[in-house]
Amino acid sequence: MASYHPEAMKAWLYSSAYGGIENNMQLHERARVPPVPQGTEVLVQVLSAALNPLDFKFPEIGMIMARMVTGASASPGLDFCGRVVATGPLARHLKEGQLALCSPPRFGSLGDYLTITADKIAVAADGVAVDSAAAIPLAGQTAYQSLEGYVKAGDKVFINGGSGGCGIFAIQIAKQMGCHVTATCSTRNVELCFRLGVDEVINYTTETDLVATLGQRGVVFDHIVDHIGVPSDLYYQCHRFLKEGGVFIQVGASSLVTFVSRLSWPSILGGGQRKYTIMMVKNNQRQLQQLMEWLASGAIQVQLDSTYEFRDAVKAFQRLKSGRTRGKIIVHVNDPHEQNMEPFGIGL
Repeated sequence: MASYHPEAMKAWLYSSAYGGIENNMQLHERARVPPVPQGTEVLVQVLSAALNPLDFKFPEIGMIMARMVTGASASPGLDFCGRVVATGPLARHLKEGQLALCSPPRFGSLGDYLTITADKIAVAADGVAVDSAAAIPLAGQTAYQSLEGYVKAGDKVFINGGSGGCGIFAIQIAKQMGCHVTATCSTRNVELCFRLGVDEVINYTTETDLVATLGQRGVVFDHIVDHIGVPSDLYYQCHRFLKEGGVFIQVGASSLVTFVSRLSWPSILGGGQRKYTIMMVKNNQRQLQQLMEWLASGAIQVQLDSTYEFRDAVKAFQRLKSGRTRGKIIVHVNDPHEQNMEPFGIGL
């Protein structure tokens, strides 16, 4: 690929997350561009970025820990959809404009350009919408990894939090795997969950005692994925509805206390009696490619909550932290509808 390297770029940057990352982000019109790609590195121009709770949670628990866990740079963002513009000498099998996925980028997705490595790239089929592609990587892979290796066709899966960012994908992926899916959601999201393919919904707006509701069914589930961490006794009582040998996967929770207490409280003192696993997502090129193929074929769909222009990224974070989102939030870093930009690339 011909050598191309911009001199500067626009990017949202932060040096502290104290008081909320959205209160510390500043837009720089001439930020430093990632270095010229070396080896298997690829330089990507970002078109659309999709926000995730991790984009503010890790920076806000401390910049040092954030870098240890996510490799986060001074520009926030993990998910993106962009186009390849330059490659290192060992990545020249990639062509300009190809669709790419990775996890995580070396530079955050709320900037014009970022660097990824070729071994983490999946090329997408033509016709996938830029914004939809951007929404896939983190939530899609998290959902995929909370199911693959744990379930098989015919298994009964319970998903706590079916209408959230990961839950939306978990329902659809579990159905692709041939599972019977029961999921929780609020009244306003019942129709959405059924549209995504869920077999049964438990409406937590009306069913106020989830553990009792599940316990009345007996030991019927082969696998549980918990995206929200409440009610607090869901794991401790799961032996009443999760089969022996089944695994309770913890994807998300509102507090770190949930993870620590469920992991450390022994069963002889009232703790859980089933295997408990905390989901730590890892980039998987094969899974990314499969997610893209499902998206391109219509086997899975993306639920978008809202879109923001690049200068309104702070408002996008405020929306993300409102707790009222229904699907993914997209920020247009560059115009995803500009002509001659297809095919494009996505990444985490």
